[in-house]
Amino acid sequence: MAKAKIAYVCSDCGGEFPRWQGQCTECGAWNTISEFRVAPKQAAAASKYEGYAGQVENKVQTLSSIDLQALPRFSSGYKELDRVLGGGIVPGSAILIGGSPGAGKSTLLLQTMCYLAEHMTTLYVTGEESLQQVAMRAHRLGLPTNKLNVLAETNVETICTHAVNLKPSIIVVDSIQVMHVLDVASAPGSVSQVREGAAYLTRFAKQNNVAVVLVGHVTKDGSLAGPKVLEHCIDASVMLDGDEDGRYRTLRGTKNRFGAVNELGVFAMTDKGLKEVSNPSAIFLNRAEGDSSGSSVTVLWEGTRPLLVEIQALVDASQMGNPRRIAVGLDQNRLAMLLAVLHRHGGLMLGDQDVFVNVVGGVKVTETSVDLALLLAMVSSFRDHPLDRELVVFGEVGLAGEIRPVPSGQERLREAAKHGFKKAIVPKSNMPKEPIAGMKVIGISRLSEALEHL
Repeated sequence: MAKAKIAYVCSDCGGEFPRWQGQCTECGAWNTISEFRVAPKQAAAASKYEGYAGQVENKVQTLSSIDLQALPRFSSGYKELDRVLGGGIVPGSAILIGGSPGAGKSTLLLQTMCYLAEHMTTLYVTGEESLQQVAMRAHRLGLPTNKLNVLAETNVETICTHAVNLKPSIIVVDSIQVMHVLDVASAPGSVSQVREGAAYLTRFAKQNNVAVVLVGHVTKDGSLAGPKVLEHCIDASVMLDGDEDGRYRTLRGTKNRFGAVNELGVFAMTDKGLKEVSNPSAIFLNRAEGDSSGSSVTVLWEGTRPLLVEIQALVDASQMGNPRRIAVGLDQNRLAMLLAVLHRHGGLMLGDQDVFVNVVGGVKVTETSVDLALLLAMVSSFRDHPLDRELVVFGEVGLAGEIRPVPSGQERLREAAKHGFKKAIVPKSNMPKEPIAGMKVIGISRLSEALEHL
């Protein structure tokens, strides 16, 4: 009998090592390497799945001969999820959903699968929970359970064998980190197992026109655990973010071969599972009563829709020799750059002040249209002068103090007017060609002009 192999695998990134060591040289984490016993290599179960490899005959074609038809998408039952996926689920696609523990990945997929099971054949594969645990969650959420097919299995070949007999339209695998392929002699969760398991399921999805949804874990720094090739072989990658004690969850697309990236979907965690939020701007604009300094409102562009958020800033005299610069939801380096621009072109010296900035609602801002709103919020806090509650601001600030235009300026202004804002400070190039009813729009080209309007 062959001896079992001993492997040492990092629980954060899945890196595999020949012996134990204190620090993982792949991701730099400490005390995350654990010992695993790998069973001897067995004969692959591919014989159960006859005709899997090479059953589709490929031929060389010209690009003009390919039939250009609309992708036959089907709805997941949640408009926010469909938005992030580009309009729905595409048959034959491989989708990866990542997120921190407790974010609600399994809950969202269980709700989706129970809805889809009413209209098509589905298969929910759980490798981390027992079938009783899945049934208890579905019963607690009040979901219909009479048509959803479930399977507790961690072997990829066995999963594909059941799928060939069942012929489902969509398969959910929870999670890819616990799956294993018999041909790969390494521990589940290792780089080779995650890579080969994802590649096996992706090939199955393409050749059988079945949508496969993979659940992935994240590391301590928030990145997806496992090899980077995992993100290359799938068609769409989305991340479900949210604080453990927060009520709202944001679903953001980072890769999508069938739609736009950086789409944002918002869900609310309730006792009956995740409920989609159709108007997220109303949530993030739940401002305090009365005027307060250090607060401004800007309009972000998330994928294909505008989103209004509140930017808060607190500027206070520092009690230490090295003033602090803390940004939550914003880029720390961009904050330091904007402070230098404010000093050089705005005449305000904040070198001896502690500066704290925050995006209300836990939204992470990656675009530069928030620059002008952030600067005005810091000036408002420094001077203790509240901004107009009916004022909305957006625009990119350059190093020379110029205000640069941002994309989709007209749509941003219309969204702000729809929420009752009556005044806007925008780049001069984003001035609307036709007046917007009930809104006064001020176009500026320099930072000094924006400070004068305060």
